[in-house]
Amino acid sequence: MCRTVLEKFPAGGPRGSWPAEEFARARRDEGTPAEVVMDLDSDVFLVVVPQQATESAASQSVPPPQPHPRPQS
Repeated sequence: MCRTVLEKFPAGGPRGSWPAEEFARARRDEGTPAEVVMDLDSDVFLVVVPQQATESAASQSVPPPQPHPRPQS
């Protein structure tokens, strides 16, 4: 499933600040099925929606994030 990126937020925000989550919550309150994912390669949080849920052709599509193996203890 491809997703459309609505907004990007740097991962190094102030402690206790969750701008990506706040943005996604506002979109969900408007009826858009937004969720937050982390792009580990670029160290940013992405607010995304399923591609079919948006009509914005200007947004870029990204594949869903791949799970990362957990380190063995």
